[in-house]
Amino acid sequence: MARKKYVYSFGAGIAEGDGTMKELLGGKGAGLHEMTKIGLPVPAGFTITTEVCELYYKNGKKWPEGLEKEVQKHLKLLEKTTGKVLGDPQDPLLVSVRSGAPVSMPGMMETILNLGLTDASVEGLAAKTGNRRFALDAYRRFIMMYGSTAMGIDREEFDKAFDSIKEKKTRARLGIPSDRKVNDTEVDENELSELIVEFKKIYREHIKSEFPQDPWEQLKGAIDAVFNSWMADKAVTYRKVEKLVGVKGTAVNVVQMVFGNKGETSGTGVCFTRDPNTGENVFYGDYLVNAQGEDVVAGIRTPIKLAELEKRDPNVYKQLVAIRKKLEKHYRDMQDLEFTVEEGKLYMLQCRTGKRSPIAAFKIAVDMVKEKLITREEAIMRIKASDIEGIFYPMIDKSNPAELKKAFLVQGIDAVPGAASGKVVFNAKTAEEWADLGEKVILVRKETSPEDVGGMHAAQGILTATGGKTSHAAVVARGWGKCCIVGCEKLNIDYEKGLFSVGDTVVKEGDYITLDGSSGNVYVGQLKLIKPEPPAAYKTLMSWVDKIRELKVRTNADTPYDAEKARELGAEGIGLCRTEHMFFDSEERILAIREMIIADDLESRKKALDKLLPFQTRDFEGIFKAMDGLPVTIRLIDPPLHEFVPHDEEGQRALAKASGVPFEKVVQRVNQLHEATPCSVTAAAV
Repeated sequence: MARKKYVYSFGAGIAEGDGTMKELLGGKGAGLHEMTKIGLPVPAGFTITTEVCELYYKNGKKWPEGLEKEVQKHLKLLEKTTGKVLGDPQDPLLVSVRSGAPVSMPGMMETILNLGLTDASVEGLAAKTGNRRFALDAYRRFIMMYGSTAMGIDREEFDKAFDSIKEKKTRARLGIPSDRKVNDTEVDENELSELIVEFKKIYREHIKSEFPQDPWEQLKGAIDAVFNSWMADKAVTYRKVEKLVGVKGTAVNVVQMVFGNKGETSGTGVCFTRDPNTGENVFYGDYLVNAQGEDVVAGIRTPIKLAELEKRDPNVYKQLVAIRKKLEKHYRDMQDLEFTVEEGKLYMLQCRTGKRSPIAAFKIAVDMVKEKLITREEAIMRIKASDIEGIFYPMIDKSNPAELKKAFLVQGIDAVPGAASGKVVFNAKTAEEWADLGEKVILVRKETSPEDVGGMHAAQGILTATGGKTSHAAVVARGWGKCCIVGCEKLNIDYEKGLFSVGDTVVKEGDYITLDGSSGNVYVGQLKLIKPEPPAAYKTLMSWVDKIRELKVRTNADTPYDAEKARELGAEGIGLCRTEHMFFDSEERILAIREMIIADDLESRKKALDKLLPFQTRDFEGIFKAMDGLPVTIRLIDPPLHEFVPHDEEGQRALAKASGVPFEKVVQRVNQLHEATPCSVTAAAV
């Protein structure tokens, strides 16, 4: 039986793989092969498959037998295609080494650029290009990326050295004012030469050996670094949160370097074939002059819009527009593209289905039907449940990306989509009190419990340090449509001092924060929120659904308001009305149900139930009126009764005082309930 093929080459219009091979070549690799096949300007290279990553870990982080020979074979083919040799001191081939999993994992894994530079080849590159500054800039980038990514040196060590050069040398040489940041592009070749010496010193001090001058050693180390990034904490956590299971690993793409940092006629960009926020059929993206790809991601300088690129280089922009149209027609979906311009020549580096907002998802799907790119059925299948949910929640105004980046604090688990902004409070009572005074608040807790429901209801949003998407906070918040972020483990909450911290940043009670429940991002300050109206495309697409669906749809609704809203959205009845949720709607209601639970005689229990009866009567009247004769299925109290009672001493004493029952009896009853195995009460259909 023949051994599996580990490496697939692409270049000069020929590719061994294609866009259908995401599971094997990863998303990035499949895109590179497919773009090559359809005639786009893609640098040559090769892809090591995801199966190799799986074997790498099975073999104790060692390459499987035959891989080294196969990589060398495809490297020779790449050298033949480009006419350059890796490590050649006269005219070196340089490559990038990039990850590429079958599913998009933005920012989770590693990339190394300019691989193949050595003390000798950097001089050859300088002579060949006639641009010594460019060559030295590429070398300093490579040493930093290889040292931090492949060898584990803290990136901050290199950043400090670079900042020192800029402050001590560049600022003084150019007379740059102290209140203005020194740009990387202002560092000259003499300062870069000095920086490279310092970078190699940092490498030597940490690794106890000189920076490798053998390009093959560099390549092997970079490939290992990409494989190792698959099991890095951040990548593992991302897959866990996104429930990405059954993925073998990441592919590795080794691609001929093209250089966006060769001067004012070069640059790098990221763009979408349509606006990912609104879905409008406009070319959307940014371009950074005289830069490599990492500069865009790092936000070192402010990029220009694509419209400005059209003015700077009409020929490149015209090519990009043609490629945009070709890729949308080919893939029949909005695409996310990365590209580099090297001295006026355009190269495509990535093509993948673009992530989009819920509003954009509907508009793009409907527009592509009108453009005859996809069928109505395909449009419907492209809409996820989260897209439908997302268009009804407030969202952060993302028109100022720089403001968002500056305000970003930490990321948790996106439990309930939407956005919320308010003053931080740390307990339910304060949340209710402040809300009564007209304040908008965010309830921040290590975790929530039933006794927090009043504060949760009063809050604009909820943030917890623990829990997942099925935690108490998430379930209750989802039922109320409240923005909620959970499992934010980097939060250090100090209830006594009334503050929480993330690293060196301290947020006190009363300070504003903003939550983006759609991404899990937490921001410092009060960011602008916008409340989207369901777009026309939503109604159009849902009308298509009504024409082809065979199932009728009922809603989950526990209040008259929910029932009315469900009818507005087309529900044909209530599939589940959970009566226990009615008791969470106010402190008065939850106190009554608690009095019923702790009562130890029939008369006391009936007295408590008499308090609940008017609430439920009004609720059911409102629900039945909203449903107007449509079926309603009611579930009586179903969860364990101990979930309704307080489990902390403060809450139990408050219950004892409010109900007139001795504190000791309340404690005893709570303990009894916790040990009991509750039975559900049979649901009744109305």
